[in-house]
Amino acid sequence: MTKIVLISGSVRRDSLNASVLATVRRLLTERPDGDTYEIESLSVGLLPHFDWDVEQADGSPEVRAAKRLVGDADAVFISTPAYNGEMPGVLKNALDWLSRPNGESALSGRTVALTSASPGARGAVDAQTALARVLTRCGARVVDHEPVAVGRAGQLLTPEGDFTDPETVAALGGLIDATLAAVREPAGASA
Repeated sequence: MTKIVLISGSVRRDSLNASVLATVRRLLTERPDGDTYEIESLSVGLLPHFDWDVEQADGSPEVRAAKRLVGDADAVFISTPAYNGEMPGVLKNALDWLSRPNGESALSGRTVALTSASPGARGAVDAQTALARVLTRCGARVVDHEPVAVGRAGQLLTPEGDFTDPETVAALGGLIDATLAAVREPAGASA
């Protein structure tokens, strides 16, 4: 069984990025590969603001649960909006918690796939560069794949809250394939 954690960088109700991850979930469950997937979500909005004093006291129960969840995952999918061209502060805060204390990052060695969505034409692609940089600093293995950014996402969203348009489904399917291949690839191996 492959354990997958989905993280939306948006805490907004009816988030386009949560809808991207709902599509990833659906596509994983529809795969004909015979593998089974345990898929869970991490809500970044439940984590307190990063505080060194709280970290020294072993964090909060929400932080400890988030670290266990991500640390036990085979792969993580993160979908982020772009706020002023960057990832939202709430997502950066979650990554700060997950990466600490130094040398004990829950992200270390974890395979992480990136995607983004927005109502704009570029699909928040600008936020992916900084996100990848931070994840790499945290020890994550960012999936090597062309950026998947769902532009004009609000126009493509189904009433069920996911995406079914062929272009988005194909792009997310390709990212899923690359992620699962990276999970099977030994750490340190190069393509």
